[in-house]
Amino acid sequence: MMIPELRHAFNQNFSKEKHQELVAKIEEKASMPLAFKLSESPIFLPQSFREKVMEASEAIIAQIQALPEATLQTAIPDNFRTANDTKIPHFLIFDFGICQDENQEVTPQLIELQAFPSLFAFMKIQQETYGEIYPFLKELNDSIPFERYFSELKQLIVGNCPTENVVLMEIYPEKQKTAIDFRFTEKMLGISTVCISKIQKKGKKLYFEKNEQLIPIHRIYNRVILEELANYPDLPLNFDWKEDLDVEWITHPNWFFKVSKFLLPKLKHPFIPTTYFLDEFPSTENLSDYVLKPLYSFAGKGVNLHPDQNAIDEIQDKTQYILQKRKDYAAIFEDVEGHFSKAELRMMFIWHPEKEKPEYWMNLVRMTKSDKANMDQTADEQLWTGCSCAYFH
Repeated sequence: MMIPELRHAFNQNFSKEKHQELVAKIEEKASMPLAFKLSESPIFLPQSFREKVMEASEAIIAQIQALPEATLQTAIPDNFRTANDTKIPHFLIFDFGICQDENQEVTPQLIELQAFPSLFAFMKIQQETYGEIYPFLKELNDSIPFERYFSELKQLIVGNCPTENVVLMEIYPEKQKTAIDFRFTEKMLGISTVCISKIQKKGKKLYFEKNEQLIPIHRIYNRVILEELANYPDLPLNFDWKEDLDVEWITHPNWFFKVSKFLLPKLKHPFIPTTYFLDEFPSTENLSDYVLKPLYSFAGKGVNLHPDQNAIDEIQDKTQYILQKRKDYAAIFEDVEGHFSKAELRMMFIWHPEKEKPEYWMNLVRMTKSDKANMDQTADEQLWTGCSCAYFH
C-alpha cells in the first residue's frame, strides 16, 4: 500500500466513535484520564523520509560525540550544575518539522533537541492501541516488539537494582499533563513516582517514604527540568543538586543543558536550519527570516515566531537566546473533512552505557493546524491535532 492509499484507508475507517474508543482504552489501561489531546489520526510517511530523518539524526549524534567535553560543560548554568556528571546521556530526542523543499519533496528540518526522556512509556501504549482500533496498522508497525521494548527500557532505567529502590522523580507529578506517562512507567517497570519535595536525605543517601517506611533510592529516573523549579518558590527541597550524593541519575540533569538549543549554532547538516546565538547574529541577515527562542525553554515556551528589533532590544542577556532560520511546516495531512494539518516528528533514542551510540526506539508526533505544535494545545478540538505517532511504509 502506498502512502496516499494508507491515508485513504485510514480516513475511510475513521469515525469519532472509534477515536472515543481509542481514548477510553488508553485511559482504562492507565486507570486515569488523559490531560492532553490525542490526535484522531497517526501520520504516514514514506521510507525515503525515514531514511532522511535517520541520516540526519545519526549525523547529529556523531557531531555531539565529536564535541569537546569542555564545550558541552559551558552550556550548564552554574546554579544548576549537578555533581557526578556522566559520559553519556541515556536519552536523546530530536524534533523535526515536516516540511517541503522547492521540489515539493517532504523533508525533515531539525527544530529542537534534548538529552531528556520523553513519553517513552505512553507512546508505545498509544501505538499499540491504535493497532487495536485499526487492525491494519499492526502490519505497518516496524518498531520494536512490545515485550522487548519494555524489557530493554526497564534494563536501561532500573538496571540491576531492585525496583523498589528506583524512582521516577518529578515536580508535583500528579499535576503534570504527562502524568499518564508516569502511570504507564510505573505499571510497565514496577517503579514508584515521587515528588521531588518528598525525597529525604541522610548523609549522602536519598530516601522516599512508602507504606510508612523510608526506602533508599539507588537510581533516579529524572523527569525534573531544573529551570522549572523557579516556578515553585515554595517547594521544599531536602537535598542540594551540587552535593556528592550516593545515587545514579537516569539521565543526569547536566545533559538537559549540554544537549539543547545551545548546540544548534554548532551543528551543520542540510536538514538543520541555520542558527545563531542572538549576540552573534550577523547584520547581513534578515531578522524577519528567523524565529527567536530561549536556550533552555521547552514545549514552545518563550518562542517568538515573528521577532522584531524591539523584541531583540528588550532582551538583557542575548547569550541566552538563539535565532533559528524559519522553516514552514507542510500542511499535507488530510483529515476526513478535507482540511490539512501540519506535524512535527520527535525521534526518540535510548543509549545503553555499554553501547557506542544511541538506538532509535520510538517516535512521537505533534499535529497542528496552527503555526505551533506543542503538548499545551489541549483546547484545540480541531480534527487531526494533538499527540500522535508516525508509521513509515
